[in-house]
Formats: sequence, C-alpha cells, structure tokens
Amino acid sequence: MLGEGGCAKLLKKWALPTFFLPLGVAGVEAPERLAQIEAVVSPVLQAHGLFLVDLQGRREGRRWVLRFFVDKTGGVGIADCQRFSHEVGDVLDASALIPESYDLEVSSPGLTRELKTEREWRWARGKKVRCWVSEPVNGRTEFTGRLTEVTESVVRLEGPDGAPAEFSRRSVTKARLDPEL
Repeated sequence: MLGEGGCAKLLKKWALPTFFLPLGVAGVEAPERLAQIEAVVSPVLQAHGLFLVDLQGRREGRRWVLRFFVDKTGGVGIADCQRFSHEVGDVLDASALIPESYDLEVSSPGLTRELKTEREWRWARGKKVRCWVSEPVNGRTEFTGRLTEVTESVVRLEGPDGAPAEFSRRSVTKARLDPEL
C-alpha cells in the first residue's frame, strides 16, 4: 500500500512472527530466505521506482550483512539508496523475518558489474557489456557490444559497428558491464 509521497505505508498486523533462521542453515536454503526478503521489500522497491539487481545475505564476522543492489531508469544515486535503506530497514524490522542483528547495505550495481545471475543478465539487456568465452568464435574470445538477447543457451550482442555476435551462454567465462564514458 502506498502512503503520502509515494512511499510504501507499513501496515501493522498482529500475528505470530515468521522466524528467520540464519541463511542457508537448519535445512533451509539461502535462496528461499532471500526470496522471502525480496517479497517483503518488493512494494518498497516499486514505490521508489527501483528494481532489484541483486540481493545477498551472508555472515561476516559475528553479524549478518544484507546487501541490496538497486537500479532505476537513468541510474540510481546516493539519495535513492539512502531513502530505500531507511524505509526497507523499517519494513524488514516490522516483518520479523530477521530477528538476529544484521547490517543493511544498499548500493548501485556499479559501472563494471559482473553478470552472474539470471536476474543480472536480464537487467543488463540493452546495456553495453563485455563477454569472454572459453572457446573462440570466429577466432575471438572477447566480445563487446549492446546485449540484445540472452537465453539459457545463447547470448547475442550488437557490436560497436552494428555487426551481430552470437555465442553459447555455456561458453561465457566472464561477463560484465562495459560503461560508456
């Protein structure tokens, strides 16, 4: 539910809390925990015009760290991250998903973000990327261009000269954004 100023409004409901066990322990997989967290914060993302590029939760020393990497059309700034951090922290605390102490970090994906997950590949569609492949394609192992399509099996780029490049997704050893400066 959206409140004044387009911010997500927190509705308090009294019920038994959903207990959050540390990520990836006690027979519960970390991806399931992260999916629960993502579902709870989704309205906040939408209210701020943001989309989630990546979500990481891991133990660092004695504390848990929950990292959100967010973006929006035209790019995300420090103020966007700050507003999202304050509001999402309140929503997570009220949800009782994470009873342990944790540090919340929110940032942009970065100019040269490495593409690892399916979500990151989808997010990068239309952006300029650099890919390295394990086996040469037309004598090349490095490709740069605008990502036009990505499926489970194929990556397609439009090169700087407009020429298309296509290679197997399995052959990609590394891929990252290639910023246009």
